[in-house]
Amino acid sequence: MDLTDTSGVVSVVAALAILAGLAGVVVPGLPALPLCWGGVLVWALFGGAGAGRWLVLAAATLVALGGTVVKYAWPGRNLKRAGVPTTSLLAGAVLGLIGFFVIPVVGLVIGFVGGIFAMERLRLGDTRLAWPATKQAVGAAGLSMLIEFLSGMVIGMLWVTGLVLT
Repeated sequence: MDLTDTSGVVSVVAALAILAGLAGVVVPGLPALPLCWGGVLVWALFGGAGAGRWLVLAAATLVALGGTVVKYAWPGRNLKRAGVPTTSLLAGAVLGLIGFFVIPVVGLVIGFVGGIFAMERLRLGDTRLAWPATKQAVGAAGLSMLIEFLSGMVIGMLWVTGLVLT
């Protein structure tokens, strides 16, 4: 492949977008599934003609939309069942964002856990009662990341299949 090979360049750009999307699951600020889907979109639009590319894009669209819905619905349902209020999650999100800038990368996790724990401690009045809710919220965040990563992997596998077969 040389740089004048448009199809090859488009495929490389699509691959980089999908890889960036997968990295976006753990790197704050990178929209994971939109990047993965965008890579497939660029490939389908500019990579050459063929109905197979549009089928891959349609399947990737369904996976991206489904993954986005499930990544919020499933962990959210678990948190509601465990009785973790939205205010605790908002406190965790705000302190996580602040922590990200104070202590790059690791501060996000520290702030998120600290914010949820502090709100639950204030709400429940006891450290022993606040910790289970904090663990539940951290588990829900992990589940959300796992769902997003797996959705991105499926999009990537669809793209590779389309790349090989079309």
